[in-house]
Amino acid sequence: MTATLHSPITELYVSAESAQKLKIEAGEMPSWDLTARQICDLELLMNGGFNPLKGFLSEADYNGVVENMRLADGSLWPMPITLDVSEKFAEGIAPGQDIALRDPEGVILAILNVTDKYTPNKAREAEKVFGADDVAHPAVNYLHNTAGPVYLGGPITGLQAPIHYDFRARRDTPNELRAYFRKMGWRKIVAFQTRNPLHRAHQELTFRAAKESQANLLIHPVVGMTKPGDVDHFTRVRCYEAVLDKYPAATTHMSLLPLAMRMAGPREAVWHGLIRKNHGLTHFIVGRDHAGPGSNSAGEDFYGPYDAQDMFREYQDEMGIEMVPFKHMVYVQDRAQYEPADEIADKNDVTILNISGTELRRRLSEGLEIPEWFSFPEVVAELRKTKPPRAKQGFTVFFTGFSGSGKSTIANALMVKLMEMGGRPTTLLDGDLVRKNLSSELGFSKEHRDLNIRRIGYVASEITKNGGIAICAPIAPYATTRRAVREEIEQFGAYVEVHVATSIEECERRDRKGLYKLAREGKIKEFTGISDPYDVPENPELRLDTEGTDVDFCAQQVLLKLESMGLIGSES
Repeated sequence: MTATLHSPITELYVSAESAQKLKIEAGEMPSWDLTARQICDLELLMNGGFNPLKGFLSEADYNGVVENMRLADGSLWPMPITLDVSEKFAEGIAPGQDIALRDPEGVILAILNVTDKYTPNKAREAEKVFGADDVAHPAVNYLHNTAGPVYLGGPITGLQAPIHYDFRARRDTPNELRAYFRKMGWRKIVAFQTRNPLHRAHQELTFRAAKESQANLLIHPVVGMTKPGDVDHFTRVRCYEAVLDKYPAATTHMSLLPLAMRMAGPREAVWHGLIRKNHGLTHFIVGRDHAGPGSNSAGEDFYGPYDAQDMFREYQDEMGIEMVPFKHMVYVQDRAQYEPADEIADKNDVTILNISGTELRRRLSEGLEIPEWFSFPEVVAELRKTKPPRAKQGFTVFFTGFSGSGKSTIANALMVKLMEMGGRPTTLLDGDLVRKNLSSELGFSKEHRDLNIRRIGYVASEITKNGGIAICAPIAPYATTRRAVREEIEQFGAYVEVHVATSIEECERRDRKGLYKLAREGKIKEFTGISDPYDVPENPELRLDTEGTDVDFCAQQVLLKLESMGLIGSES
């Protein structure tokens, strides 16, 4: 078994000589600029991480995967690996054509021989793969609101791997890992999949897993795409490196996996198992709520805590990799050690301590103590560098509401008050100002208005990332676009949505710019509230009603909200 386990796996790359010739040919082909997720998928297709796939799924393979987790030939594969493209691009492509696949810099990474062009039923895909067609799930939201409407399928010819400039020594292909295991003489290796920093409970869990399966340990964190809001991979890898010396060097290795996670719970666990088998691993740790995305629209978990373990167990013989199931680990103060929560016989007589992810984030944001029993000082130090206390972080205040609702006026007053307080640079991104300086070429179609808001979101995220305050005051009528902006900004700091809830009647009565009159006369097409919809924010951080209240009072309400969130000091 070991000989076959660690012998080389098939890759989709051609020789360097062939790649040079093909690159010249590919320069004449139609080309598709890959998204971040597609680059992750392509890298694992080319290096054998997604074996037995030979390219992006054909329609027959896609249907089989969606419906019953199997390719058309019957092979087990739980996740649709698809090349989604725009309708405009798809129009010029026909089956039988070759297209060049490029990274954002324009480098040709691969050639796709298009065998299939099809329009998927995305609602069906969401229901079957993720368990619900619910955009509270990040992958379902991506499927409906980011991914292109047409899929191209066909085999891949790999020309070169995507270029990574970070942590190069820790990035191993499946064949490089297999060669390492051969060299070290490791026969049994258990993989620990993580998208979060390692704390003491994780260390205890991995020690126990290696001991129970009498195996070496591979810490195999995901550094492709994880869940929006997760700690960035640069910080996480620094955290892993900080605790590696807590593990015995002779029996532990760490390698980075460029995977774009889908957070698909049970199916994701099986997918992760197949990927690890391709990397030469014999055992895989599946924990509680493995790859779960959190709560659905009804506030309940998408998946049961042990659904992933149940599905993995069902398929593990066919997969050829063994599951090491793990329960939720908690700290028993009386014995000064971590134990599985449901194996503590005397739980009523001992003190059990636990810090949730939410609680950890709260302590970091408020600069509170994080005890040594919970995490390593080196990890906490790295996290504090990236996530200083909230009162020192950048943040964005995003006003949304009808034209004439008072957004710009309140935003201006808020900016002056924040500048009076000092401490952080403050920038106002007002709708009209942005239109003049950033988006002068855009019209007012839905597509252009969306693009305008995304530009505002991008600039606000950069301001937030660099510790400043961004105040945005566009109409921003569409909930989907506002959510995308929130996700972009929350990577770096707080996002405070303020719905200026002035009624359309009141806005029309004010009509300072005469726009409503023109819209009623049909002289302005697609006008929010008249001939175009406005998605009322469901859960804004703050809702303001400006009717019968003055500007100063409204700005003060925002300041009080910022203070209650810990974003500005109480001395304000």
